[in-house]
Parts: sequence; structure tokens; C-alpha cells
Amino acid sequence: SSGINAEWPLRPGDKPSAVTLAGNDFCNTKAQVKVASTETGIIFGNITYDISGVSGDRSCVVLNDIHIDIMDYIEPATCSDTEFRKMWAEFEWENKVSVQTNITDMNAYLSHILTCTNMKCLTPREALTGDCGFLAANLYAKSVFGEDALANLSIEQLSENGMLSGHIRIRAKSQGMALSLGDKITLSQKKEKAV
Repeated sequence: SSGINAEWPLRPGDKPSAVTLAGNDFCNTKAQVKVASTETGIIFGNITYDISGVSGDRSCVVLNDIHIDIMDYIEPATCSDTEFRKMWAEFEWENKVSVQTNITDMNAYLSHILTCTNMKCLTPREALTGDCGFLAANLYAKSVFGEDALANLSIEQLSENGMLSGHIRIRAKSQGMALSLGDKITLSQKKEKAV
């Protein structure tokens, strides 16, 4: 028999039925898992079996975990400044990520963040031009489940070495969404540093 479980909010569908196999036989079985939200999810499972004619405990083979990527469910979206401010005030989960990158151009860094998070920049392009050594932008995305994700990028270019410094504040209704987006940004900065 086999068992499949999932961390909330993934829900296992129908449980695979038990199978009896003869020596050197094989069997393919499938299980459905339903994704209900963008909270971090892991599918894990095992196969348990008995050997005919042998008494004792059941044997168990633990299967590799399958991690569900939040980015598969997040899409760029738009909202008004008023809606953004209202959601920013209402959302209780915040994740603050420090900027740590080798990118030295502020607009290039903004583009990098937009790409790695599937978010859209709500700040007008005209407000992002100029050479003042500081950039602030509001970002927004929505999941296929209707969950909103907000971010505020606030960076400055340090005069002594030209490096970028600052933070990205992420807000969402759910802790999982805020943490997962923060993890994506942190990982993308590490990849960028390794280049």
C-alpha cells in the first residue's frame, strides 16, 4: 500500500488503493493533490509493504518530498494607489528583506526583483527616472486564488562604493505568502552574488 500526505493547504485527493504484487511485478499508481492557496506546500509520502510468509512489522520506503513553488501561482496585477494603501494598512503579515546584491544600477535591481517575484511595479516610470541616488517603488501581484501580495522597494546607492543598500518590505494577508516571497528574493540575491 502507499500513503501520500501534504502540508496544508495542499489536500490529498483519493487515496491510492492497496495493490498485491507477485515477485518481479511492478505497478504504477497515481494520486491527486489539490492546491488551495499559495501557502508553502510540501507533498510527502511513503510505500509500506508486507512480504508474504514473513512475520513482523511492515516495511516502509520513504519517498522524496515534492516542494510546491509559490511562483507557479503568482501573477503580476494592478491596483489603484488608494487600494494599495488600504491593503498595506490592513495586511498583518510583513517580511522585511535586506538588499544584498552585486547589482549597482537601481533600475536594473528593480527589474531583477520584478522578474524573480512575478510582481508588477505600480510606481509610474517617470517617478523612477533621474539620478538622485534613491529609488522607492510599490509592487503588486495576485495569486490565482485571489490572494494579494504587496511590496515596497526602498534602496539607495552608497556614495563610497556604489553598492545598493536598503530593504524590501512585503505585506500579505497570510504569513506563508509574505515569507515565501521574501525567501524568493533572498535566494535570487544569492544567485546574483554568485554570478
